[in-house]
Amino acid sequence: MPKMIFVSLPVRDLSAATRFYEAIGCDLNPQFSDANASCMVFSETITFMLLTREYYATFTSRPIADAHATSAMMIALSQDSREAVDAIVAAAAGAGGKGDVREPRDMGFMYQRTFEDCDGNLFEPIWMNPEALAA
Repeated sequence: MPKMIFVSLPVRDLSAATRFYEAIGCDLNPQFSDANASCMVFSETITFMLLTREYYATFTSRPIADAHATSAMMIALSQDSREAVDAIVAAAAGAGGKGDVREPRDMGFMYQRTFEDCDGNLFEPIWMNPEALAA
């Protein structure tokens, strides 16, 4: 499985943002899109998750930044296994970051944890179970 990046972005107007990302060459993946989110596939390894500001707020207790005034994002990093997710969180915590800045999530088909780098940037390593996704 190739290493992939999913860039989660809070948006004020989901429909307008979806149209914009389609205009720059993204394809909407309806399997992971709903009234709260648009999954915009840019390439085989890069996907933008456009999230309503309200839904984005469920992933953090921090105020949502105004990207016009400041820069903010959450970067999801695909991993090859649950153990790799655990290992990268441990490495981040051991290198001066903070591990598990929110509770780990195990949804059966997906396992995710969150860590913070030394500057407070959020990263979310994830493992997706290919067998559960196929079912």
